[in-house]
Amino acid sequence: MSQSRIEVLGGHEDRFEEILTPDALGFLARLHEAFADRRTALLAERARRAADLADGGTLDFRPETRAVREDPGWRVAGAGPGLHDRRVEITGPPERRMTVNALNSGAGVWLADFEDATAPTWHNIVSGQLNLLDAIERRIDDTTTEGRWYRIGDDPATVVVRPRGWHLDEAHLLFDGRPAVGALVDFGLYLYHCGRRQIERGSGPYFYLPKLENHLEARLWNDVFTFAQAELGIPYGTVRATVLIETITAAFEMDEILYELRDHAAGLNAGRWDYLFSLIKNFAHHGPRFVLPDRAFLTMTQPFMRAYTDLLVRTCHRRGAHAIGGMAAAIPQRDPEADEVALTKVRLDKEREAGDGFDGSWVAHPGLVATCRTAFDAVLGDRPNQLDRSREDVEVTAADLLAVHRLSVGLPTDQGLRSNVAVALRYLTAWLGGTGAVAVFGLMEDVATAEIARCQLWQWQYHCSRLTGGSLVTPGAVRRLIDRERAALLAEGADPALVDDAVRVLEETALGAELPAFLTTEAYARHLVRVRTAA
Repeated sequence: MSQSRIEVLGGHEDRFEEILTPDALGFLARLHEAFADRRTALLAERARRAADLADGGTLDFRPETRAVREDPGWRVAGAGPGLHDRRVEITGPPERRMTVNALNSGAGVWLADFEDATAPTWHNIVSGQLNLLDAIERRIDDTTTEGRWYRIGDDPATVVVRPRGWHLDEAHLLFDGRPAVGALVDFGLYLYHCGRRQIERGSGPYFYLPKLENHLEARLWNDVFTFAQAELGIPYGTVRATVLIETITAAFEMDEILYELRDHAAGLNAGRWDYLFSLIKNFAHHGPRFVLPDRAFLTMTQPFMRAYTDLLVRTCHRRGAHAIGGMAAAIPQRDPEADEVALTKVRLDKEREAGDGFDGSWVAHPGLVATCRTAFDAVLGDRPNQLDRSREDVEVTAADLLAVHRLSVGLPTDQGLRSNVAVALRYLTAWLGGTGAVAVFGLMEDVATAEIARCQLWQWQYHCSRLTGGSLVTPGAVRRLIDRERAALLAEGADPALVDDAVRVLEETALGAELPAFLTTEAYARHLVRVRTAA
């Protein structure tokens, strides 16, 4: 295998050669030779299954994998060094300042996110890898605009890297003339440069796996891990993976996903925002039964969401895997009253998760670490987890997971419609400008919340849904709100070119004849890809 099968089209910046070494690129080439075609085939199967659901199909637990679900004898590898206590995990992009702040936040784990919290510009992808390498070598620091200097402390969080999902390309690298697989690029560069270093420091190469839709996609990741460890001389089973259950199809295959990854599996995570996006997207064409109200009403206390999280805890603990709760997206507010309201919501959410049996949970801001820790300390005490809590009381059926008709709230609201337009447009403007984690109206938003917003806009106008105020959601009504929000962004000083690009992306993905699977794929290819031109 020759490195020459990988071609670098992205521009060069300071120190990029430390990441894009000939040996590292050769490793990426070997990963692509072994697995790129399988990834393509699995994406085709995704599209086929999505088309079946759009045509009126439904979901159930797979009869052909019943033996895996019902076999009580198998368990997963479980936590690796530094992953036994995960009561607080903080998420964020691997930017330099975020790297220092997250590692010093007091959380046990930092999810270094190349996926939903990173706008995948070439700069962000390669500099993110540099920041991780510098962090592990303890040579990263940060100086604020006020002149305060920060370095990594003596007890940093354990790093867990989230590569991009299987559906995303890396167009700044070509393999045999085709865009590289974003997931293999992110995973491969981190494992090559940092895997052995992490092992030598008493930790390991740990990953969060996003957007999986079935156990065959988990099997592909497991084969990637096995191949990569052998290629780099890393002991088999050193890699640990936590899978985000954030698609409605994966919710029906939790046991099977853990089974496929069992020699490398550490746990599952309730990726609740993407889970809602997946549910809306897959059943958007179905009748009013699947039309959901405002995102603000879709809390974890709704019956279909409780069924999903209860099943996740029971499945994980039965197999010796950690169950990690969902994201608290609130950020501290300047106004004391607003801050108290936000922290109270976070505290109640984390207390519910700890009470339900989760072993830890996510926060998006260092200011929420203490609130999350207090909630889990009250249940865990000095125990690292509650794997001994089996939740044998939980019995979840396919109907329970799909019972959106049992919501305690009804129609969408005028405020919900305005909020979806505002959040989607503001997030897209920032994303197209290279920022993937964005504070919008007191919440830290990422791609997942923008996806929920635009899918709801599509679904509501497709079904001409009636709002609580009596008006109907039509394409014209949505476009008027987009125009209003565009004017507000321009008045606030936003870049007109970015705003207009964001408007086009939102209109195409929320008001087109068909509902695109992801808003980021075409937007990436059209707006974020910057390649060198031949001299």
